[in-house]
Amino acid sequence: MRIAIIVSQWNELVTKALLQGAQETLNEQMVEVFQVPGAWEIPVLASRLISTNNFQGIVALGCIMEGETMHATLLAKDVSSALMNLQVSTQIPIGWGIITAQNAEQALDRAGMKLGNKGREAAGSVMEMVRLLNDIEVDDEFELPTFGEHDFNSLIEDEEYDPFKEE
Repeated sequence: MRIAIIVSQWNELVTKALLQGAQETLNEQMVEVFQVPGAWEIPVLASRLISTNNFQGIVALGCIMEGETMHATLLAKDVSSALMNLQVSTQIPIGWGIITAQNAEQALDRAGMKLGNKGREAAGSVMEMVRLLNDIEVDDEFELPTFGEHDFNSLIEDEEYDPFKEE
């Protein structure tokens, strides 16, 4: 099993602790660490790493802290949506180790000070999901169903789609 860890350099005091927790959970020989400038860059690198077929899972580590504007909320929503869409469409598990906090104290608490280490938790979840997915036999002839004009992948990507809307 090969796992990629993508860690944001932004809020480095927090992300270093997340990385340490993830590395302590995973076997050293199974891990390759990649650094990106911030959380915004995590999805594009995750997509590229998945396309190499060298990794069975990815651990995404970062820290998004609230400020005086809506920036953190928008950033967290976009990054989480991109990573969710990527893992569903590729069936490669991506562990969410991106802390969203109101301040540095909350972030540090979630990076190992008081409330566990979200990096460790994300790494453990990825390992568990890789094993689970490997244990499930796939029917190579199965095709995902279509729903009217929408196929499964377009449902994931289409933010305007509402399955309860009457046409």
